[in-house]
Amino acid sequence: MTDFEDGDFAGAHSGASETYPMQCSSLRKNGHVMIKGHPCKIVEMNFSKTGKHGHAKVHLVGLDIFTGKKCEDICPSTHNMDVPNVKREDYQLLDVSNDGYLTLMNETTKELREDLKLPDDEVGLQLKSDFGAGKDILCTVLKACAEEVVVAIKINTALDKAN
Repeated sequence: MTDFEDGDFAGAHSGASETYPMQCSSLRKNGHVMIKGHPCKIVEMNFSKTGKHGHAKVHLVGLDIFTGKKCEDICPSTHNMDVPNVKREDYQLLDVSNDGYLTLMNETTKELREDLKLPDDEVGLQLKSDFGAGKDILCTVLKACAEEVVVAIKINTALDKAN
């Protein structure tokens, strides 16, 4: 018999990887890459020539997409690096709870979610002041490596045009 006879699949996931490999020389500025375990946006790339003993090297400088922290790495141009699957989605802000959680609605599916906290940076401060002023706000949520954060907000003008 197999180990799967009991039918307990609660721990299973979709099987989709959070990263995929890409040759270092194929990476581009403004793309994404994993540097020291952090999903980063590439802000600078420098190629060095092949040395006496081998490969051309690529010096990567990236900013962590969640914290903005600078990360650097050097990799041979022929080696693979992990690239995170980054997904960007807009949600309409419905409420901000007293404990700092956001109530967000997906504009297309109308599904609600209440699992994201108010960011601790200037985006969070702007969001709180605009929401307090009664403005209709769209939140841009970035998802990568099982982490989600509100990275930007904008005033929803589509409702004004509909009326």
